[in-house]
Amino acid sequence: MPGPTPSRHRLPTALAAFGLLAAAAAAQAGVTATPAHAATTHRVLFDDGHAEEAGNADWIVSTSKPDPLGQDSSPSSETDWTGALSSWGVALQKTGDYSLKTSTGALTYGGSSSTDLSNFDTLVLPEPNTLFTTAEKTAIMNFVKNGGGLFMISDHTGADRNNDGEDAVEILNDLMTNNSVDSTDPFGFSIDTLDVNSGYPAAISDSSNPVLHGSFGTVTKSLIADGTTATLKPSDNSSVKGLVYRSGYSGNTGAFFATSTFGSGRVAFWGDSSPIDDGTGQSGNTLYDGWNDTGATNAALALNATAWLAGDGTSGGGGGDGGGGSDTCTAGQLLGNNGFESGSTTWSASSGVITNSGDESARSGSYYAWLDGYGQATTDTLSQSVTIPSGCTTAALSFYLHIDTAETTTSTAYDTLKVQVLNGSGTVLGTLATYSNLNATSGYTKRSFSLAGYAGQTVTLKFTGTEGSTLQTSFVVDDTALDVA
Repeated sequence: MPGPTPSRHRLPTALAAFGLLAAAAAAQAGVTATPAHAATTHRVLFDDGHAEEAGNADWIVSTSKPDPLGQDSSPSSETDWTGALSSWGVALQKTGDYSLKTSTGALTYGGSSSTDLSNFDTLVLPEPNTLFTTAEKTAIMNFVKNGGGLFMISDHTGADRNNDGEDAVEILNDLMTNNSVDSTDPFGFSIDTLDVNSGYPAAISDSSNPVLHGSFGTVTKSLIADGTTATLKPSDNSSVKGLVYRSGYSGNTGAFFATSTFGSGRVAFWGDSSPIDDGTGQSGNTLYDGWNDTGATNAALALNATAWLAGDGTSGGGGGDGGGGSDTCTAGQLLGNNGFESGSTTWSASSGVITNSGDESARSGSYYAWLDGYGQATTDTLSQSVTIPSGCTTAALSFYLHIDTAETTTSTAYDTLKVQVLNGSGTVLGTLATYSNLNATSGYTKRSFSLAGYAGQTVTLKFTGTEGSTLQTSFVVDDTALDVA
């Protein structure tokens, strides 16, 4: 902060940000969160809110929604759950490493619903047949950008199962090119307007790729039975990679299965829904058992890709080892000077942010971090770089926050505090939360976030307080911690 430090103006009574765990109120106040990655259980959400059961399609893991365990809590065969994706669901469930749910409504991110994307590691879109709303596209893209996995399964052009004028090719292309987060070819590919009748697309040779050679088996071929392909554009996203190609194609054309990254998340594309169809579903649907087709290895491809999207594997896509981390994990707290009692050390902060001023109160000890509170246009920052070992399955960031404000509005966020994760180049990997003058209330409140999705990376944790031109808002932080195990 250049020049003399302006004086701050504190209200007589300190006010604190409302609890993030009050999710409904958080959604109304504009608080968003990055996906909280599970320590041992991969959480997968299958979409069934966009006509995935229209016509002959039956793209569900079970008729019990949102929880397939309501149909059979311990399935042993694909027929224990009802749906053309039951083989996929049962195979994951039997490992004991996955928690599966089905969404039948609008997709949200940062809301209070049990099927809100913030509660999951991976979202599966199995041939959607209605357009996503503007809000849904924002939710999906932010979910991926902040570390989520996205599995997009298309079908051939013209496969408009509910006769609304839109097919999966158009719907998924619209998601990628017409959203408020990034419409500049964010994943590095577009889906081709094609109807390829038949074939057994072959996998590339890459023994290190976790999708082609994963814990569920080795992928050699897939099945195409009226499907499409994708055109890759590595100049737009260098991480895009074709894994399975239509016969006679390679490189940037004819990719039947492809992976990519966006932000700190992972993306997979499959050009046909026939490979995930297990032939068992609800009465009246015309289904085909592509899952068990003897000419292909579709089950291994679907399951390995699900595992990779949820965070397994270290190559072939995003979310893996970003460098700087070790393969082992010693339980402990990683942040230096986490209670600010050593003054302005370890942390990088604007002048005057780390203080023992009596005008605000520390939660414990004497020092704390005080961002803004000047009643004039000000931006204060507080940050620290930290390496999260790749062997850590738990990485819990916590801090205590209180907010007091002189603003009287109940509808406009004039002053904000963003809590973000950045990479070594200063690129924002995820915004954990945004607080404002609207969140003021009394006392310190503990905030907690999972950073397990950043294991294996050196990241910067950054608080940015931005204050308007009049009426102060103070964002006061104390007793930070990043506990790993």
